[in-house]
Amino acid sequence: MMTLFQRMVTCVLVLCSGATAAKEYVVPAGDVGSYFASLPADATYLSFSAADVYTSNGDIVLPPTRMLVIDGRGARLMLGPASNGFTCAVADQKAATARLSSRYVIKDFAEVSNGRKAVDLQATLGSIVSNCRFSGQTEVAVDLRFCLMARLENLMVTNPGGRGIVLRHGDWPGGTGFNSQSNSSVIEQCRVYASKTTTSAFMVLNSGGVRMTDCVSEGAPVDFDLFLSATTDGDEDRFARNTVVKSFTLSNFHVEHSSRIASIHVNMPAKASVNLSNIYWNGVQSAPVIRYVMGQLNLSDIGWWNDGFVIQTRISAPRITVQRCHNGLDIGDPKTHTDAKAGVLELRDALPENKQLKLTYVVVRDKAM
Repeated sequence: MMTLFQRMVTCVLVLCSGATAAKEYVVPAGDVGSYFASLPADATYLSFSAADVYTSNGDIVLPPTRMLVIDGRGARLMLGPASNGFTCAVADQKAATARLSSRYVIKDFAEVSNGRKAVDLQATLGSIVSNCRFSGQTEVAVDLRFCLMARLENLMVTNPGGRGIVLRHGDWPGGTGFNSQSNSSVIEQCRVYASKTTTSAFMVLNSGGVRMTDCVSEGAPVDFDLFLSATTDGDEDRFARNTVVKSFTLSNFHVEHSSRIASIHVNMPAKASVNLSNIYWNGVQSAPVIRYVMGQLNLSDIGWWNDGFVIQTRISAPRITVQRCHNGLDIGDPKTHTDAKAGVLELRDALPENKQLKLTYVVVRDKAM
């Protein structure tokens, strides 16, 4: 009969005999995409520590794997003009679903410059991109499609040619806004410094439960600082009708420049809760600070408000609640209301059949002095 100690030793030996050791590799100098194309199957940790500057003319394709840590170790990575950076190969929705168990951690790059994209993750669960600087991508710096429970943190995006950071649904064959969202993801302490051609600093499409906190949008003027939408066909002249998108939360957002169309665009389903709090727009804004189409919009703890700021609504009966905000963020004296204006709220570029502003679902409470 075995003693307790003997049973414990036997258990450890059995566990060890079935385990596979994690394997660390150092990425060699040379073309990074070529190295990843023949990556050892047992790799779990890749260190960019063989050179100060790396290059990749084409895509850096990530293999399906349970877990792969890509540690920049402070190195710089220069991408070719057609490169999509760190990306995944997804043919269709079936392939996307099959690789959802894959997870990646991309961290600590001093700079990833040029290319069409720097990070193009697709069909992952729990992936993280952390503590990196991206600059000069022509299309989008960080593009996440069907990335559930992803975390983007401490990212510096400089001079994106098109968009800065995007979370969205899959756009491959079979992928829709209903079956391939980037739900329950987090964007935290990220900054986008826009170029003259930047369209949207941050964009969230057809994804529910996303939280965006402590972020900054600055640099040259943009079309939108945040473009939030759940229109499954991309038609922003209609209400968002994605029934599986339920909420979005933005907190402590600092805007340091002007916008060409609107600072924040909101087109979410009628029953989706959109919570925007502690936003600071620094300086005069000629465009609306919020462009509202649909959704349960809750504004709170906005302590600074310029007299010229406008909230645009494209529908006649917006659903907006304002709480604990600057007393200038108000619907004004009823005697001054018109068919198109009530205080800071204006009916502009109205959708068809929306001709008269109605305040039935607008509530302002607990105004700050």
